Amino acid sequence: MDAMPDLPRQSRVPVFNMPGVVSASIGILVAVHALREFILPDAWDITLLLELALLPGRLTVAMDPSQADALLAAASGRVSDPGMPDAYLSFARYIVADPQAMPWTFATYALLHGSWMHVIFNSVWLAAFGSPVARRCGALRYGILALAGAVAGAVLHLVLDPLSLAPLVGASAGVSALMAAAARFVFQPAPVNRGSAPPWQIPAPPPLQTIPELLRNRTASVFLAVWLVTNFLFGVIALPLGADGTSIAWDAHLGGFAVGFFLLPLIDRRGTGRS
Repeated sequence: MDAMPDLPRQSRVPVFNMPGVVSASIGILVAVHALREFILPDAWDITLLLELALLPGRLTVAMDPSQADALLAAASGRVSDPGMPDAYLSFARYIVADPQAMPWTFATYALLHGSWMHVIFNSVWLAAFGSPVARRCGALRYGILALAGAVAGAVLHLVLDPLSLAPLVGASAGVSALMAAAARFVFQPAPVNRGSAPPWQIPAPPPLQTIPELLRNRTASVFLAVWLVTNFLFGVIALPLGADGTSIAWDAHLGGFAVGFFLLPLIDRRGTGRS
């Protein structure tokens, strides 16, 4: 007869203890970048970029053909790199000759990244802030928040820089939405962990904090302040150095963050959200 006590089953190692939807999200981002980096020929990769990345100038001319001259004038004025103006103007002429709206790029740009560092950075923040949101809200609402954040970030970027032809790529706006959503509840005291207690003894998750409550919560207010200042610096410092030609846009972050912050109370499945 086995005399060993019936011990509770050990949980998974914390680093791998992410919700499945978060692990899948990170896996997709890594797989897409690995495909571009190691498998696709350069010509196919450029085609993929043109089909999936968000190009504000292309969308602007597709929606309003009268902006074609303004787009060409803006392209002609680029002098940040002596070798770039001719190529940039040629690309602008290519876009003007056959503008296409490609509305799916408001979301698909989030699947692409500019470098492995870009992928890793977004994946780390996705694991940290996407996991609590997925646990609280479930996979569907997690996906809605991330998608809404990506679309909102793209829209704000388009509004603020409508004539740019620099491809917007990266999941940062969707991740920012999840960060903002998590900020509504993660900076509160954690419920007491009762181990293998029955469901009726497990404490309910904390309600979403209102804006005044967040401002009174020192940890939450510091997090929000640091996030806003960091993105402000992206806008003030990076743009004069030519950051409009990079893969990351501070305005996309801001759009995603705002949507995640205000959308979560509307879809929180716990029914405890307050705006």
